[in-house]
Amino acid sequence: MAIFMTILQRLLYAALLLIAVLVLNFTMMNLAPGDIADTIAASMGGADAEMMEQIRAEYGLDQPFPVQLLAYVSRVLSFDLGYSYFYNAPVTTLIFEKLPATLLLVLVAQSLALVVGVLLGVFSARHPNGIANYFVTLIALFGYAAPVFWTGILLLIAFSLKIPLFPVAGMSDITVDGNFFVKAVDVAHHMVLPVITLGSIFLALYSRLSRASMLEVLGSDYVRTAKAKGLSQREIVLKHALKNALPPVVTLAGLQFSAVISGAVLVETVFSWPGLGQLALTSILARDTPTILGILFFSALVVIIGNLLTDLVLRAIDPRVRGRA
Repeated sequence: MAIFMTILQRLLYAALLLIAVLVLNFTMMNLAPGDIADTIAASMGGADAEMMEQIRAEYGLDQPFPVQLLAYVSRVLSFDLGYSYFYNAPVTTLIFEKLPATLLLVLVAQSLALVVGVLLGVFSARHPNGIANYFVTLIALFGYAAPVFWTGILLLIAFSLKIPLFPVAGMSDITVDGNFFVKAVDVAHHMVLPVITLGSIFLALYSRLSRASMLEVLGSDYVRTAKAKGLSQREIVLKHALKNALPPVVTLAGLQFSAVISGAVLVETVFSWPGLGQLALTSILARDTPTILGILFFSALVVIIGNLLTDLVLRAIDPRVRGRA
């Protein structure tokens, strides 16, 4: 019953936060110079005053700001994100068309960075004065210092141009024909460089945090007691230390999911990956306000859901959190 009330409370907070994000995004877009009518007129090569008034009336821009805001929030709450004049399609349709590519890239990069980062951190903590510790530190420094787009460009130059091991751009090769397995291998081949690029900075974060957390746990009293009982190092790490060292890493992974989404914009641009990042960049350049607002809303929704799931996972793996409201 307690967990049910906690989930209900978190959902209420999430709904209020989502409405606040909607209001803030719409307000900021309206404070920016120009509007949809100006962009449409520019794409048409110009328009007279009468035409501009017709365009503004069609999009409801002639109404007072509070009326526009209320109408926008009402549409979004009824799952209508508006219509893109640039793509000539509903914004919801555009987002769900691009979503699978971005989810595939983000989830694979995040999962690999989390798994490899935890393994490197644990191995480094078990050998704090060995070469593994310096290797993890070097990875962390590179991950912190290197911008995502710079890493992507370097990988493209090295492994697509100089050593042509991987494709330069895109998600698949249109010339590849075959069954599902053949096409999946082709997509995986295209994913290698974008996944490494997107996962590099998060690999550094997870490896350093898991190393620090594991070192703290390995120095605790119950670990010393386990050693005194004659348990092997493997049993101590896997059955006792790792479970108690994971909560900070899981928390960071949930909080960093939003950063992965934003980082995907740069990675998708560098590698021409056909996802939400490419859609967002094109919409910004085209001043396609409904699409931009739709992507901002969807990104906020993903972050809120990610934080809620992180909280539930922490309650599942850490008994100390379960008793908290």
